[in-house]
Amino acid sequence: MVGGAPMSMLCRDGCGEGGRRGGGGVSGFLVFGAASHSAVLALSLSLQFPIAKVLLGVFGVAVVATLIAVPTAIYLREEQSGNHNQRSFTLEDVFNSTLKPRSYSLKWISDLEYLYKFQDSVYLYNVQTGNSTVFLSEDKFSEKEAYDYQLSADSKYVAFLSNHSKLWRHSFTATYSLYERASEKFIPNSGIPDEVQYFAWAPQGNKLAYVWDNDVYIKASPASPPQQVTFNGRDNQIFNGIPDWVYEEEMFSSSQGLWWSPGAKFVAYAEFNDTEVHTIEYTWYGDNQYPSTVSIAYPKPGTPNPIVKVFVVDTDNVTKITEVVVPSSFGSGEHYLASVTWVTDDRIAVQWLKRLQNHLILQIYNFNGSSWDPVENLEVHSESGWIGRFSPPEPVFAADQNSYYLLKSDSRGYKHIHHVEGGNAIAITSGNWEVIDILKVTADSVYFSSNQDGDRPGGRNVYKWTKQGTTCLTCTSHGDNCQYNSAYFSHNASFYLLSCRGPGIPYYALVDNKNNQEIKTLQNNTVFSDLISGIQMPTMRRGTITVAGYKLWYQMFLPPGFDESKQYPLLIDVYAGPCSQKADFLYRVSWSTYLASTEKIIVASFDGRGSGFQGDKIMHELYQRLGTYEVEDQITAVREFIKMGFIDKERVAIWGWSYGGYVTSMALGSGSGVFKCGMAVAPVSKWEYYDTIYTERYMRQPSENPEGYANTTVTARAKNFHSVQYLLVHGTADDNVHFQQAAEISEALVDEQVDFEAMWYTDKDHGLQGSAYQHVYTHMTHFLKRCFA
Repeated sequence: MVGGAPMSMLCRDGCGEGGRRGGGGVSGFLVFGAASHSAVLALSLSLQFPIAKVLLGVFGVAVVATLIAVPTAIYLREEQSGNHNQRSFTLEDVFNSTLKPRSYSLKWISDLEYLYKFQDSVYLYNVQTGNSTVFLSEDKFSEKEAYDYQLSADSKYVAFLSNHSKLWRHSFTATYSLYERASEKFIPNSGIPDEVQYFAWAPQGNKLAYVWDNDVYIKASPASPPQQVTFNGRDNQIFNGIPDWVYEEEMFSSSQGLWWSPGAKFVAYAEFNDTEVHTIEYTWYGDNQYPSTVSIAYPKPGTPNPIVKVFVVDTDNVTKITEVVVPSSFGSGEHYLASVTWVTDDRIAVQWLKRLQNHLILQIYNFNGSSWDPVENLEVHSESGWIGRFSPPEPVFAADQNSYYLLKSDSRGYKHIHHVEGGNAIAITSGNWEVIDILKVTADSVYFSSNQDGDRPGGRNVYKWTKQGTTCLTCTSHGDNCQYNSAYFSHNASFYLLSCRGPGIPYYALVDNKNNQEIKTLQNNTVFSDLISGIQMPTMRRGTITVAGYKLWYQMFLPPGFDESKQYPLLIDVYAGPCSQKADFLYRVSWSTYLASTEKIIVASFDGRGSGFQGDKIMHELYQRLGTYEVEDQITAVREFIKMGFIDKERVAIWGWSYGGYVTSMALGSGSGVFKCGMAVAPVSKWEYYDTIYTERYMRQPSENPEGYANTTVTARAKNFHSVQYLLVHGTADDNVHFQQAAEISEALVDEQVDFEAMWYTDKDHGLQGSAYQHVYTHMTHFLKRCFA
């Protein structure tokens, strides 16, 4: 996806809880007590691409602005008088991890026990007794210089990860050292090579599977020799058990391409054949006398896609391999593998999606001893756009191992939970709001997150559904401070980790699900609260603007001591890709915090047409026309903000990353006269240059929508950049939104004799990590200050 640093190019993060999603701004949490990692600064930026005809200029659009009297996102206090005894939040503070709220991470290993990491050791906590014991000591990590671990299902073995080497957004290679807990010794000569591409313990016992050199291997036990399952893996051509670039980025959002059956009898794995996929090449400068070339199989709109097949191997006899065959109605045309979900060892559900992504078959197969028989299916269609928000969500099977729950659009175009039995889907939730995710299914309950409470699309709460009714578990937790909540349930849902991530300072607690009472505070961020008590922090304002008949949300970082009788410069922080959401109830400390606190700049974001979690009608407004309404609506929002009286109309700027960089560039090139300047980081210039899965989902193929592609390029607007100040930023090793995109913009501007600024980052990818990350925000700060001077 077009995502921001460090998310997918057209970041799903824009729209997903994890945001795949809203681009730009240094933001994050310092993870404390993490099961997988110790203190880790999780920086999240994401972008998503919009493509389509750009019709900038708001013709005949009725606009109404409303200040919503809901509690504003609290940074420290509702309003700050600008106490002179407090200092401002500086640019250096943006990169100071101690001035970020801490998160809390744990891993449930039963209904009563979880693991957490503290001071480089892993501890086991028993909820019933309240006792913590050392589970993996720090010296075991040190012995292998390990940074992470994976525990076998029977808890007898641990795989310690070391020598991490990042590949793409989700993929990496690592060394896996196997450790036996009973003997407290590492297993010598495990047979697992270095640079493993994927590793997974079985869900029962201690079998394991891994991928090395694009082939799948099985080990019946940690001490047994590896057994090779596939033999045709080839770099950049045949991928077994791991996805190729486009599937990793756009369909799976992970590096996983194999799936264990529940009883550890079988492993399903996907084979991706990229032999006909065209390659993108870029230079890797490195430190050698001569640079090298990186080549990636990367399908662009209208070009050949990878061919995918699904196989199942019997782990007790790896020569027994069977194919799970795509339904005949899809097999004759181009299609995608969307998901693989095991039900039992003899029952598997696979979702197949047509290339156009508006027709899906969820096919259930039963094993007859020699092959996989299709026994039941559900077909899903979208008449107004595409299926799902990004890739289709997986089914969650009920305890009866027959029926399942599926998140899909209801008859009114809102994402709701459907109970599917015998191929018939019946909605169990309904309303003009959306279910975000199914969190847990037990014998009598379905737990889910949604934005139902308070008519706030940017809010999140956790609900419990039973046949007797639906109950909100988090709507009254900590009042107005907690309006963006999630839950992570123990194995039988007796307990859950409550994560309140805003609008107040984040808070984490352990909750007893029997009475929904908190039994342990895990992180309340009092240290962070004390640190910022001496800092003038911004406040947050949220409200709505009615555009084209839709009530659409905005948020504003307001400077400390904000005075409506004064005028302030305005920076629009935009992402605006399909299903994105920037106006939410998350608590953030970011570059925007600095701009508002120190530079007294109002930083605003607006979710226009095409944004997510408000129904398909709004989201599908961008179908076949990326680069139109979402760009127009940012301009409309600025005009409405100016009418509020406290914006200096002569000092208005816009910036975005990835899809946000594209919208920034399109808005600056619109000739609207609204913006004085703007910064585009890793922008798309033409949708024909992005990948198939993301682009064609919204734009179809170029042959089917030639005007949509032709009329929504940044390059065609180059002549309009004479009247604005423009900063173009890109990494030369961007595997997602290729440097080609920025090069095209640069060439078009030069051809039009436009004076602009540019910054490239050598050998940096889409996220501009490492030294480039602080540099790019410092550079944009200097550019913005010159613009507003």
